[in-house]
Amino acid sequence: MIEERPLFIPEQNIVLEHNGDIDPEVLEDYSKIEGFTALNHVLTEMTPPEVIDQVSRSGLRGRGGAGYPTGLKWQTVAKAPGTPKYIICNGDEGDPGAFMDRNVMEAYPFKVLEGMTIAAYAIGASQGFLYVRAEYPLAVQRLKNAIRQMEKHNLLGKNIAGTPFSFDVDVRLGAGAFVCGEETALIASIEGRRGNPRPRPPYPAERGLFGCPTLINNVETFANIAPLLRKGAEWFASIGTEKSKGTKVFALSGRIARAGLIEVPMGTTLREIVFDIGGGIPDGKAFKAVQTGGPSGGCIPSDYLDMPVDYESLLKLGSFMGSGGMIVMDETSCMVDVARYFMEFCMSESCGKCVPCRVGTAQMYQLLTKIVNGDATLNDLALLESLCDLVRNTSLCGLGQGAPNPVLSTLRYFRDEYIAHIVDKRCPAGVCPVHKREHQEVNA
Repeated sequence: MIEERPLFIPEQNIVLEHNGDIDPEVLEDYSKIEGFTALNHVLTEMTPPEVIDQVSRSGLRGRGGAGYPTGLKWQTVAKAPGTPKYIICNGDEGDPGAFMDRNVMEAYPFKVLEGMTIAAYAIGASQGFLYVRAEYPLAVQRLKNAIRQMEKHNLLGKNIAGTPFSFDVDVRLGAGAFVCGEETALIASIEGRRGNPRPRPPYPAERGLFGCPTLINNVETFANIAPLLRKGAEWFASIGTEKSKGTKVFALSGRIARAGLIEVPMGTTLREIVFDIGGGIPDGKAFKAVQTGGPSGGCIPSDYLDMPVDYESLLKLGSFMGSGGMIVMDETSCMVDVARYFMEFCMSESCGKCVPCRVGTAQMYQLLTKIVNGDATLNDLALLESLCDLVRNTSLCGLGQGAPNPVLSTLRYFRDEYIAHIVDKRCPAGVCPVHKREHQEVNA
């Protein structure tokens, strides 16, 4: 048995329950902790509309980033005309600093599959796909093993648990394209085409995989389903805030004493996460900012450490929940350089289908490079802000629409650092090329 680390007061495990207590490769271990209890109850005692009603009343929202109400999405697919219907579990986790879904797939493969099977029953699907990036070989191995064992025990396949319901699951590997985390690009990849997004509407719930109604949720969303149905919608809704229910898994990384996976109720403050759970900033350094939402998120400064972490609060600050990456930065981090790093990532991962993202991210990266090198002017800064607005409002999919967020949030809270690079030709954190050039000139 893996030694369990101390559970800190702000934490509450739903997705990560029984962490380290079971062997993720043994179905009997999962069954001992009430595994498949929810599935058996659903198949024998509940109708599909009753399942959807429970999920809706729980207030569960999609954990992939946008926070769309899960019950409403299930209901839309269930009512959509056309057959067959499909389910996709999005395990294409590609954010820098994110490893939540990887851990859940590796440690709780049966829980993810149980959630998918319950969802399939609720919406009337008979085929599901787990889309996992090939860089996660252990997750792929354990999911395939879990599928085989569930089939052997009549928990997947024909007439599950002796009922009329049948459901099969296949694993599909992604090649590591960040854009394939976007629903329509993911669908194209499963169909064997290049992973390019398409305009919406129609949404996947109406016309998705192979032109049929398709439900797409991410790994953490499906992992919430079995505990939710075991303990009831009211129990789940009692956790969190008024509009953000339940818990959220975060991958805490960066300049932090205790990095790793945590799970906290929605509404837990950043201060509790960074200092109570994460142990604060090492080496006596001062906290500067935390990046949430991955490369499409924003940097939140120390002024908002007491802000509750939920969907609405993060949006107000120019960031968003994302899949759950949380990167902590201290006083040695240059926020202009941080924005440049995330812009380089978005530029490299752009599929190139639409001009605003393909060209706009490259131009913004070039401007940020000029700033960190000390070659930019205030006119360049104005152009950078203009490009942020253009790319955000005209890009085809969420990658381009969210790419300007790290720039906009650092400009909003750390504009003085941009001005220092441009006007004073210095980097306050002392990490950019302009800083090295300044010291060379002084020494000369």
